[in-house]
Amino acid sequence: MKVGGFTFVRNAIRFDYPIVEAIQSILPLCDEVVVAVGKSEDDTLGLIRRIPSPKIRILETVWDDTIRQGGRVLAVETDKAFQALSPDLDWAVYIQGDEVLHERGLTAVRDAMERYADDRRVEGLLFDWLHFYGSYDYVAEAIRWYRHEVRIVRRDPDIHSYGDAQGFRRRPSEKLRVKPTGATIHHYGYVRPPKTMQDKARCFNQLWHDDAWIARNVPCTAAFDYSQIDALRRFEGTHPAVMRPRIAAMNWAFDRDLSANRWSFKDRLKLALECLTGWRPGEFRNYRLLR
Repeated sequence: MKVGGFTFVRNAIRFDYPIVEAIQSILPLCDEVVVAVGKSEDDTLGLIRRIPSPKIRILETVWDDTIRQGGRVLAVETDKAFQALSPDLDWAVYIQGDEVLHERGLTAVRDAMERYADDRRVEGLLFDWLHFYGSYDYVAEAIRWYRHEVRIVRRDPDIHSYGDAQGFRRRPSEKLRVKPTGATIHHYGYVRPPKTMQDKARCFNQLWHDDAWIARNVPCTAAFDYSQIDALRRFEGTHPAVMRPRIAAMNWAFDRDLSANRWSFKDRLKLALECLTGWRPGEFRNYRLLR
């Protein structure tokens, strides 16, 4: 079985992306990893070049900043990395710059790839998700945060990144048939110093919206307001080993009074139904789960 990995990144230093840790977390699974490095305002290219692994192959790209609808440019960059992978791979492992695979899931992921390698019904493999918020001690709880997503796909030219690169589809827009791995991705998209987070929020909204929308909806403040989250819980588990030096160096304060969690009536009703039936009404699934 031959496995590749792929990701994309731009301005990783400016926006404090754990891209090095993200790549390191999938390296044990991969024979090669393609990193599409967009032309940056910082030394992102040097950062990736300094990762000590012969498996890494860098693809230098230029983002099309005229694409300002739905985060589509992120899918375009994802596809550049995917298409640059060797054509003879069995599987391709995708990781985004703020996602890290916990090492305790490596065996389960490898077993799943081997188990379904010859089962062509299975087009992708599914991961569980933890969305960290504010600091490394809190996880987002609200219904709107997705709980599962596809991060391994067949090396198939008909498979492409979908929407804002959250998941994948088969051309033209057919959901992939997938099996679960049971492994967990730690998503650190909302764990940054407040000033850096505000800078990222303003810049990245340009990938979804025009200037008028940003002027109306993104405040011109120096620091991101982490207090606006609806519901969090304290994280009681362990972080991936590759993240521990970054966590130890955290240099901002964030704390949350969990009694301040806000749940809408609709969310409370959905959670009650889930407790009774195991089904979460209205949950978005960007895939078709095979039984």
